[in-house]
Amino acid sequence: MSDTIALGQPTVGAEELAAVAAVFETGWLSGAGPTCAKFEERFAEVAGAEHVLATNNCGAALHLALEVAGVQPGDEVIVGDYTFPATGHSVMWAGAKPVFADVRPDIWSVDPAAVEAAITPKTVGILAVDVFGQPADYDELRAIADKHGLFLIEDGACSSGASYKGRPAGGLADAATFSFHGRKGITAGEGGALTTNNAEWAAKARKLHTYGIEPALSREGARELPVPSFDVAGYNYRMSDVMAGIMLAQLDRLPTLLANRARAAKGYQELLDGVDGLTLPVELPDRVHPWQSYVVTLDPSVDRGEVAIRLRERGVQCNFGTYASHVQPVYGQTTPCPVSADLFRRHLAIPMHANLTDDQVERVAKTLREVLSEVR
Repeated sequence: MSDTIALGQPTVGAEELAAVAAVFETGWLSGAGPTCAKFEERFAEVAGAEHVLATNNCGAALHLALEVAGVQPGDEVIVGDYTFPATGHSVMWAGAKPVFADVRPDIWSVDPAAVEAAITPKTVGILAVDVFGQPADYDELRAIADKHGLFLIEDGACSSGASYKGRPAGGLADAATFSFHGRKGITAGEGGALTTNNAEWAAKARKLHTYGIEPALSREGARELPVPSFDVAGYNYRMSDVMAGIMLAQLDRLPTLLANRARAAKGYQELLDGVDGLTLPVELPDRVHPWQSYVVTLDPSVDRGEVAIRLRERGVQCNFGTYASHVQPVYGQTTPCPVSADLFRRHLAIPMHANLTDDQVERVAKTLREVLSEVR
């Protein structure tokens, strides 16, 4: 229907078109060029990190982070269970085994106690996920990592603009990764970034993301004809300069985008508070939630599928939250994660993006209240 309220929607327009035109004028459209360098410099300020590497997606950034952390075949990496499977896949791409740990029932990020319990002699690191953008418990996770000699990586795919105890997402672990997919808070349609304060990791990642050689930009202006030598089999994980131009325009928008999402979240909290059969998401007081998604928890007695069908019939898009990774057949994990499994069954994502008007928020809330009353 024409007045359907989208589940997610990018905020793009004349500014992004102008940014693309500016890249066209440079003549450098391919990856790891001068516009990528500008984006990396700007994003370092947002993420509070010394080094940023622009990538073609977040999965690539995750893979690079694990590679530079030294993950080897036979190693185990503990992963927060409630996440899109790209997180677990990246561990497998590095040749290691993802070991999924259960999550907190309130903010859905990995439970530090479950992490501690999952450590074995094969464990080399912890891969925490900022679920829907709200940062995980990094002080507790850092203490566990240090105690056992493990690395700590932040999957901040949804976390651009988030913070934890006054520190921005991106500088909370040994390395962090971000996504700029179309559903994320800032977007170029696709794209990602790796952030770290470790200069050695950053240099190794930059080499690996360009087939195993230094990017062409580093050879610009040479007084000779430099011929790179390949001594490692790297990947093609570069962000194009066209995407980087769009991301520069998106960074200009970021404060407004975050404010608009927070306004929509506040509207939902006020309009849906106390509705029977519904538990609302929480924002902990020591964190800033960027509200990449707004996900409610339905009572076990509520038929989520029926709720979703009726919402969609009335022009309100919705979907499940994300995945309980440990139940996905690709991983073959038998250790249960009951909290994550329960969330996987009961979560429902409703429209959340920076373009939502107050009237749309009100309509979504009203429709959800009506549907829940009917279904219950």
